[in-house]
Amino acid sequence: MGVPEIANRPGPTAAEPGGERRRAGRRAWSRRGVLTAFGAAVPALALSGCGDSADAADGKGAAATGSAAPGAKTKAQVRTPKVTVSPTDGTKRADFTAPVVVSVTDGTLSAVEVSGNDGSTLAGSFDEDRTRWTSSGNPHSGTKYTVTAKAAGAAEHTAVFVTKSPGATFAGYFTPEANSTSGVGMPVSINFTHPVTDRAAVEKAITVTAEPAVDVVGHWFGNSRLDFRPAEYWAAGTKITLSLRLKDVEGGNGVYGVQSKDVTFHIGRRQVSTVDLAKKTMTVERDGTTLATYPVSGGAPAHTTWSGIMVISERFKETRMESSTVGLGDEYDIADVPHAQRLTTSGTFIHGNYWASPSVFGSSNTSHGCVGLRDAKGADDGSVPGYRFYESSMLGDVVVVENSGERTVEASNGLNGWNLSWADWKAGSAL
Repeated sequence: MGVPEIANRPGPTAAEPGGERRRAGRRAWSRRGVLTAFGAAVPALALSGCGDSADAADGKGAAATGSAAPGAKTKAQVRTPKVTVSPTDGTKRADFTAPVVVSVTDGTLSAVEVSGNDGSTLAGSFDEDRTRWTSSGNPHSGTKYTVTAKAAGAAEHTAVFVTKSPGATFAGYFTPEANSTSGVGMPVSINFTHPVTDRAAVEKAITVTAEPAVDVVGHWFGNSRLDFRPAEYWAAGTKITLSLRLKDVEGGNGVYGVQSKDVTFHIGRRQVSTVDLAKKTMTVERDGTTLATYPVSGGAPAHTTWSGIMVISERFKETRMESSTVGLGDEYDIADVPHAQRLTTSGTFIHGNYWASPSVFGSSNTSHGCVGLRDAKGADDGSVPGYRFYESSMLGDVVVVENSGERTVEASNGLNGWNLSWADWKAGSAL
């Protein structure tokens, strides 16, 4: 390289013409030449680090290159997490058919609480990144909710909304009554106050469980009745729980349920009575033992008694029976029929009879379709079959009619779903 020669070359003196100019030019040239000569060998960092005050002032020095690590956010770039709630804060008529959703941008959610003024709370879950929380169920109608959400690095966020009330509603009236004890044939039967078009949604909102456990399935009779039963009669002593979660379930177009409750029933002893109208007798069995055998009279040939399995659904110590109510004109009107127990909705009873000759029972079928036992007027004579059978019975007891000359009763005619096979029963479920 020619650098040593440049460094040792004698320069002009001040006395020489143009000496000052020439020295100044040499100084300037020498600085540029040195930088140029070493440009390929001296690292750029060394050149930058050796900048004079002018370089620093021009923003070319170390201070001007910036001290932050690559990708790091400056204070002005840090964003505060923003929480949003759906339904939005202040909504007065929020939808109750969709879940509550809480989300955050530029942060993560640490906690979410949703509570209603009815004392209820909504559970929910976060997504994988904890940027979104969704309630596992929908809010209730006509309820005020407070949502409290916490996000790391942000103040607690609160939102309040009120859900709207449904325009039209329906309810389910159930049998048997809450806390009652029934016979082994009693199904859980629910009649709705409005026709149900979305059977699956309604049936899904109702569960029937038994202790001891047994498979219980629902069966629809039309659009307004849903019954539940197991494959066989309930076991004696069973505890049954009906759970209604119909509130805000849309059963029809814009028609919503109103109930959310649990009720329990109990099954008593097992009593099954078999009426053989060829023999004109009824044998009562309780818990596997014959309790009694009574002479009876069934439907005459012109008015035969339904055959099949029937369940006692109503009981009256005394009641009025009129033929006009069952389509038989004015053939009879008896004001004080003793010990009447209903077997079908259409009007079949098993009851006491004081107006027929005692010789009829056990020998002739003479009724208009009911099963009659000898009884006494006033329903107070404890010695007669009508009284004794009534006293030994309860709602839900099973009465099986054989050899009546009539076809099997429809399963929907009374609480008589036991006349369907288990396969046919399950086929009537909407689930």
